[in-house]
Amino acid sequence: MNLLSRQFKISKQLSTIHLIVLFYLAAVGISTLLLSIPLLHEEGVNLSFIDVFFTAVSAISVTGLSVINISESFNGFGYIALTIVFQLGGIGIMTLGTFIWILFGKKIGLRERQLIQVDQNRTTLSGLVSLMIKIFKIIIGIELVGTLVLGTYFLTYFDTWQQAFMHGFFGSVSATTNAGFDITGNSLIPFANDYFVQFVNIMLLILGAVGFPVLIEVQELIKGVYKDTNEKYTFSLFTKITTITFFGLIVIGTISILFLERNAFFLDKAWHESFFYSFFQSVTTRSGGLATMDVGLFSVPTQLVLSVLMFIGASPSSVGGGIRTTTFAIMMLAIFNYAKGNSSIKIFGREIDPEDITRSFIVISTATMLCMGSIIVLAQTEPFPIISIIFEVCSAFGTTGLSLGITADLSVFGKLVIMFLMFVGRIGIFSFLFLLRGKVSKDLFHYPTERVIIG
Repeated sequence: MNLLSRQFKISKQLSTIHLIVLFYLAAVGISTLLLSIPLLHEEGVNLSFIDVFFTAVSAISVTGLSVINISESFNGFGYIALTIVFQLGGIGIMTLGTFIWILFGKKIGLRERQLIQVDQNRTTLSGLVSLMIKIFKIIIGIELVGTLVLGTYFLTYFDTWQQAFMHGFFGSVSATTNAGFDITGNSLIPFANDYFVQFVNIMLLILGAVGFPVLIEVQELIKGVYKDTNEKYTFSLFTKITTITFFGLIVIGTISILFLERNAFFLDKAWHESFFYSFFQSVTTRSGGLATMDVGLFSVPTQLVLSVLMFIGASPSSVGGGIRTTTFAIMMLAIFNYAKGNSSIKIFGREIDPEDITRSFIVISTATMLCMGSIIVLAQTEPFPIISIIFEVCSAFGTTGLSLGITADLSVFGKLVIMFLMFVGRIGIFSFLFLLRGKVSKDLFHYPTERVIIG
């Protein structure tokens, strides 16, 4: 009893940020133990601890970078275990936890609501329980539809319906959670000429990465239409900004790839091949990690563009990582308005809170320093071209999972660096910073202010 009471006191002293990070660390530990079970491995496969550990971190952070071949290392039971880990990392520990608490009739108290607030990056405590239930139902629903569509379609690819639906199930969960893992042994390259499979995966990737609040608002709009109400539905400022930025980046990425590779990789390709290669690779940089080609065949300028897109990542409160789309949007709006001489950012009949502008620049600055530091360190310890290291670092931080083929050949130290980036990319920059800062205290006095030269 003394030990339990001591543990309870410690948990009460920890901040919500510390608890959330501990939960994700615990999830990594449990996933490592789970994926180490020989029953989940193919016969004769013996995985080292570091490889299983790396796979667990990649799965919890729904990144997709892998030092092993998933299809050759795990059997059917292993595939199912991986999809469970994807759900834990993609939907979120608190979302699944809330659903389980409700199933067992547990009351959701203030402490639990605070944990949900941090995990989902929300600004208020109101409506969090119903939000978690909505998120769970929407994502599971999307995955089920994806499984049925892909599984049925794959009957033409595989000999048995069991194989077809296993590939459909794993592919649907992996795409929706943006996990980026595959059991084909070669991502979606076998379907490079199958535009239906690509389109379904594009839809699943987008639905997972565009943001849970966006999906909920769209659902409310559809319900309103079906109810035939006369009240006009209005999207929130968050949904407007993140949706425009999200799809704008996809368009910019597609056009950039088409332009940069017109005289290179696309030189002997038909227009529809060029378009789908560009479109799919642009979508997958939002945090997907699946690929219909070897991105190492792209030119260096294109790989740099993909790196920037992966660094930006997905939308807040989604399955993806990176600095997030709204952070990037607010930074660009701040620069644009400052250049025009405006003292505030006004958009869609609203004004951006100055604190959100400050937070955006803090996230971008910290993420840039973190990634630059990792690139410099890895350039000293790993024998790979600098572009491969830049690409790997941005992919890890953006929890994307694309690679130029160096992941499996990284040293143990290199793998630890990439694991750290994947974990930070999953929990978010602010959670990372809050772990480092001390107790917040109010200033008891202020000094006279003085301007300094900037720029």
